[in-house]
Amino acid sequence: MSNGSSVTQFLLLAFADTRELQLLHFWLFLGIYLAALLGNGLIITAIACDHRLHTPMYFFLLNLSLLDLSSISTILPKDMANSLWDTRVISYAGCAAQLFLFSSLLGAEYSLLTVMAYDRYIAIYKPLHYGTLLGTRACVHMAAAAWGSGFLNALLHTANTFSLPLCKGNAVDQFFCETPQILKLSCSDAYLREVGLLGVSVCLGFGCFVFIVLSYVQIFKAMMRIPSEQGRHKAFSTCLPHLAVVSLFVSTTVFAYLKPPSISSPSLDLLMAVLYSVLPPAVNPLIYSMRNKELKDALKKQIQPLVSQQP
Repeated sequence: MSNGSSVTQFLLLAFADTRELQLLHFWLFLGIYLAALLGNGLIITAIACDHRLHTPMYFFLLNLSLLDLSSISTILPKDMANSLWDTRVISYAGCAAQLFLFSSLLGAEYSLLTVMAYDRYIAIYKPLHYGTLLGTRACVHMAAAAWGSGFLNALLHTANTFSLPLCKGNAVDQFFCETPQILKLSCSDAYLREVGLLGVSVCLGFGCFVFIVLSYVQIFKAMMRIPSEQGRHKAFSTCLPHLAVVSLFVSTTVFAYLKPPSISSPSLDLLMAVLYSVLPPAVNPLIYSMRNKELKDALKKQIQPLVSQQP
């Protein structure tokens, strides 16, 4: 293969070789996918329908659920279809679209988590200015900036990655298309430009991480100044879900992309890809609803009519 135009399809990595294990993989991922659809769908519906949740914190949570729902829908349906029909094939255009959409949504989610840290910082460190600094227009602009940054970043990486000549076959060592795996198929002297773009993305990601850490340093300082134990507990409860989601997202993504080559292996790469691409969208709704009374009450209002209709 002399260039990318000679590649018309890619072969994704299969989870199993035997038919029984392929079907087990299909049913397992189908269960995870339905759980993610149900959990995020309920949160989106509850926030949209309950006027008490029309606040900046829940507006950003709604956007997070939309991103989770979209990201898991970008990769799992194709993977499940391949397992069900015993195939590994994805078209060239389908691979490019999958890489662009997933990268865009992943970048937007990280940007949104940074914005959500700012939201918690203002709510606890500067509560008297909360309504001024986080009005409706400001929230919409910040959410749009998060989505837009992910879109632009993914557009650059996708256009550059698929402009490289592919000289090393078409077998992708992952169950979905992602930039590092496509780069492995490119000519050894052709991917330095993309490595430079990845370096810029890593620097921007590190900047967001530093911002989140500094925000929580100020948040914890403000918590220590709250006189009542009940007030400190309430403030901590509003931050704990976001802190847990950020920790899960950052730890799995960083380890998946920046782990030392000495410990890299196909099975470990596959496991880490599942942890950072499939696990967060499925467990984020549980994390956010577990300790949030307002959200749990809103969810009960959505679920009770459905339960009461059962014979």
